[in-house]
Amino acid sequence: MTDFLRRIDKSWTLFLDRDGVINQRIVGGYVARVSEFNFPPGVLESMSSFATIFGRVVVVTNQQGIGKGLMTHHQLSEVHKFMITEIEASGGRIDAVYYCSDLASDDNSCRKPSPFMANQARLDFPEIDFSKSIMVGDSVSDMEFGKACGMKTVFVQHDKSEGEIVADVCVSGLPELLRLIDV
Repeated sequence: MTDFLRRIDKSWTLFLDRDGVINQRIVGGYVARVSEFNFPPGVLESMSSFATIFGRVVVVTNQQGIGKGLMTHHQLSEVHKFMITEIEASGGRIDAVYYCSDLASDDNSCRKPSPFMANQARLDFPEIDFSKSIMVGDSVSDMEFGKACGMKTVFVQHDKSEGEIVADVCVSGLPELLRLIDV
């Protein structure tokens, strides 16, 4: 099932969820300030390697904290600028960040699992081929998003109590995914 990891080259795109994948997620809360954004061990080094492996690296993130009035678009922009700056300083890159500030209860939402953000990425980068894309996330909606778009899925499992998630691969974080690709 992990054979696709050995076929990755510059024609592939890496889609990443943000909270719980690139940064420590705040359980029951939102990363609304740069001071609340913390990279887990090995993430910056992994992002550097991913920049040399994948043709595109894209972040897709649900950010309903804006819709709830807990942060502003400007605050989120500052958090994303910090994230990108730190990743670039470590030799990595993020080609684009797409976010949805809709509430989970909104009708016709752009939130994952809706393919809206993936389609926006493909409009901006027409070379993106979803059949040569990987979605890495830590939620059921991330996996549903990837599958709905025809991507391979990698689930970041924080603890075993999360139960069974349908994904092509389960890992503990980005460093483990990198080790699987580097086989």
